[in-house]
Amino acid sequence: MATRIVMEALSPTMEEGRLVEWKKQEGDKVNVGDVLAEVETDKAVMELVARAGGTLLKQLVPAGATVPVSQPVGWIGSPGESVDGAEVGRPGGQEAGKSGGMAARAPRSSADRPTPTPPSIPAPHPPGRVRASPLARRMAAEQGVDLTTVQGSGPEGRIVRRDLRDGMERRAPERGADAGAGYEDIPLTQIRKTIAKRLSQSIGPIPTFYLTCEVDMERAAEAREALNTAAGDPGRISFNDIVLKAVASALRQHPACNAWWQDDRIRLWHEVHLGMAVAVPDGLITPVIRNADQRSLREIASMTRDLAGRARERKLTPEEYTGSTFSVSNLGMFDIEHFTAVINPPEAGILAVGSIVPVPAVVNGQVVARRRMRMTMSCDHRVIDGATGARFLQTLKLMLENPLAMVW
Repeated sequence: MATRIVMEALSPTMEEGRLVEWKKQEGDKVNVGDVLAEVETDKAVMELVARAGGTLLKQLVPAGATVPVSQPVGWIGSPGESVDGAEVGRPGGQEAGKSGGMAARAPRSSADRPTPTPPSIPAPHPPGRVRASPLARRMAAEQGVDLTTVQGSGPEGRIVRRDLRDGMERRAPERGADAGAGYEDIPLTQIRKTIAKRLSQSIGPIPTFYLTCEVDMERAAEAREALNTAAGDPGRISFNDIVLKAVASALRQHPACNAWWQDDRIRLWHEVHLGMAVAVPDGLITPVIRNADQRSLREIASMTRDLAGRARERKLTPEEYTGSTFSVSNLGMFDIEHFTAVINPPEAGILAVGSIVPVPAVVNGQVVARRRMRMTMSCDHRVIDGATGARFLQTLKLMLENPLAMVW
């Protein structure tokens, strides 16, 4: 009996997935656990694996299609099995699944019938496998490009990233001219859809207020230089690592800020799981440093490099970008001195960190240049009161201005 392949919920918040690339083709032998396809979720690119063994009888949707969770994408069974009334894999057998429907092994009620493939899903490519790198296939799926129309410049005509990039640049003015408009509509990726949904859940319903303070970063800068010099690696520890370590330590002292809003209750976390916002090509993702308050500065530095790198490559697992209890967003590397960040529900707070700039400051009655940094905390007023947030920022400021305070 043939087994239906469905779009699985590959992340806790996934509602639909974009099938980036089929790893198995119709007629291929499949074992339990084999990777059938790559799927773009709301946060990363994950693998859809086989839950049954046999032969891939039919692909119901092409690469690039977006499919709701639990909807069918293909069939696995024995060669020659009937799928939707047609035999698959036997000489003279009609190709299965012409209507895009389900197996017709026995009559079923309308309640049991699958949802038809939406008409907006593009038609499959002509027979014959297109030679393309996985990254090129992913870019094509995101941009809605038919790979059969792209000329490859890689080995043996393989389509690579530059072919997609160059092709999009050439086609952009053509599309604008054909449509008679001076603009281009870009389809939403799964991560961009999720960002839009999450922000609408935050700015509107959450009563947010903001607290800003300025921090003298001279001692932190000196400590960073000394640690990196001792390690023989000038870039081993960044200012962002120091901020993350200080935030985690301060949250341990102010559990009221390390909290979630849960509609009928407030959840105070005894563990500090710190989210750090990372910009990726098509949006934003927040990897999580688990138990950040228990980690050394060097551990945090190592974890931030690893998590940020894999976040940009879309290789994080759901466990690595969910469950944060407080978040930090740093735009200092872009020379942004001050901004406000949007709270990531159900968290009750997020810290926005600006650039470190030399400014005139009065020290012991003398005007001298000091490296200063502004940071703004966005607070959910249902959880954090003004004085609560202010006390947290006071502790954080103390730790950054006196780095030794972090080791106590």
